[in-house]
Amino acid sequence: MEYEEERQRLIDSLREQGIGEKVLEAMNRVPRDLFIPKKLQSAAYCDSPLPIGNKQTISAPHMVAIMCDLLEIKKGDIILEIGAGSGYNAAVMAELTGPEGKIYSIERIPALGKFAKENLLKAGYDNVTVIVADGTMGYKEHAPYDRICVTSAAPSIPEPLVEQLREGGIMVIPVGKYMQRLLLIRKQLDGSIEERDCGGVIFVPLVGKYGFHIHE
Repeated sequence: MEYEEERQRLIDSLREQGIGEKVLEAMNRVPRDLFIPKKLQSAAYCDSPLPIGNKQTISAPHMVAIMCDLLEIKKGDIILEIGAGSGYNAAVMAELTGPEGKIYSIERIPALGKFAKENLLKAGYDNVTVIVADGTMGYKEHAPYDRICVTSAAPSIPEPLVEQLREGGIMVIPVGKYMQRLLLIRKQLDGSIEERDCGGVIFVPLVGKYGFHIHE
C-alpha cells in the first residue's frame, strides 16, 4: 500500500504522545493522502497542518487524534462536526462511531463542502453527510448530538451548539482569537455545563453568526 511506512511512523509517533489505541486504530484505517490536494500528497503523513485551499487547512494528525481522544466516541454515536474542511476529521470519527453511527458535518465554504464530499466518497465513507451552512448555528434537524467536534476557533462557545448537545454529551471546541484554548465541554444530566481547559492551540477562525465575522 502506498505511504504505508509513512503512515506507520506517524501512528508510532502518536502512540508515544499518549494517544489511545482505539483512536490510533481508526487513524490507521483512514488514508489521509486521499483528503489533501494531489500536489501535497507526499506530505500526507507528516504531523503538520496542510493547506487545502480557500485559506483553510487540514489539521495536524496529532490535533485530530487529541480531539477524537477527548470526545470518547462510542459505536453508534450521532456526531455533529463544525468545519468539514477536507473531510479527514469526519472520516476518523466515522471509523470510531462505526457504520451504526452517523456524522453530520457542516461546512461554510461551498468549494470545501464539495471537496469533502468527494473525498469521503472516494474513501468509502457513507455514514457522513456534509451540509453547506453556517456551522455556528449547529444543525437542529438531527439534534441532540452525542458528540460535537468544532474544528475552528470561536470567540466564545456558540449557544446553539450547547443547546444541541445531548445531556451527558461531550463537545470539544477551540475558543479565542489570538490566544486560543481547546475546551472540553460536558453537558450534565441536569443541563448544566462542565468546562475543562485542555491547553493552547492554533486554529483558523470560526466564521458565522455566533463566530467571527469576515472583516475581523
